[in-house]
Amino acid sequence: MKRMLWAAAFSAAIVMTGCDTGADKADTPVDAAPAEGQTDAEAAAGPAAAVARMPTTGPATPAASGAPEYAVIYPGGAPKAEATPGMSPAGPGGIIEFTTDATPDQVVGFYRQRAEAAGLKPINTLSRDDARGYSAGDGGNKLLNVVATPVDDGPTDVLLSWTGG
Repeated sequence: MKRMLWAAAFSAAIVMTGCDTGADKADTPVDAAPAEGQTDAEAAAGPAAAVARMPTTGPATPAASGAPEYAVIYPGGAPKAEATPGMSPAGPGGIIEFTTDATPDQVVGFYRQRAEAAGLKPINTLSRDDARGYSAGDGGNKLLNVVATPVDDGPTDVLLSWTGG
């Protein structure tokens, strides 16, 4: 239960600090220099190009037993521990942390697609330094929050929480 409260507090922190809907900004990075294996055109396209290269098919394992279709581990992701289940007034949910070799933009793009396919509407996005976050909900019991943070000389660290499973 403490972890579920922590997840709620963390989600509130996302909402209160540095979130924006992206309506007033372009999603292109300030420094659009090509990354390794990236063409100049892909660098200029910014995160949209990265999302286009992300795996949209393939095995996506449920984050926990009974988790909804939008609460899955990114394909190829390695959980740090089992998901921590929780119960809230909105219903069952959980939180899980895992790592992946995908970029934060790819991770957020993946969860955005899953959320939209499940009928969830975007609530907020986070773009702070190289970290990315996204939250979506249905206005009722279903909620998805994901924060992807790159680690120096390591994989991307992902924190995924959900309700309404």
